[in-house]
Amino acid sequence: MKSITDKKLIIVVGMPGAGKSLLSKAAEMLGIPVLVMGDVVREETENLGLEPTPENIGRVAVLLREKYGDDVIAKKILEKISSSRSKVVMIDGVRSLHELNFFKRKAGEIIIVAIHASPKTRFKRLIERGREDDPKTWEEFCKRDERELRFGIGSVIALADVMLVNEEIDKNEMLKRAYEALKRVITNEDSS
Repeated sequence: MKSITDKKLIIVVGMPGAGKSLLSKAAEMLGIPVLVMGDVVREETENLGLEPTPENIGRVAVLLREKYGDDVIAKKILEKISSSRSKVVMIDGVRSLHELNFFKRKAGEIIIVAIHASPKTRFKRLIERGREDDPKTWEEFCKRDERELRFGIGSVIALADVMLVNEEIDKNEMLKRAYEALKRVITNEDSS
């Protein structure tokens, strides 16, 4: 398995709809490549010939972990990280301590950035976003949250080096805050 000890990984964690994509956008503005863990699951769902519904994506996410281990998504994204020429890479969507610990064993440095928003705010955003695998009802939303929490996402959020709250704030202002936080992270300024 490849080593990425020369890389600094910015691990982004947050519940669905919290605003991880704003952090990704800020990273891209700073020239940081972004790899999305959820894209691996969506690709695997497609490879199995399944429609990208919330149920199918969720089922594939669980099946992959049951069959190949709890850090399977992290292992699958390692190749993409190691082929990046950038010394700093953002990993969007780490969901468990298994994945986090896998990256800790491989990377030179890890910085965890968490983004938080309330369930009501997140549900509204997901409905507006309307991605095929987004929940369409409150019940689907709650089931997805429960699955994410079972994976262990709450434990990763609890270990964050940087916490951003994306609640009752304009999208542009949040992007500005995300940009400033990431700038501090990549220049090794105190991010607390």
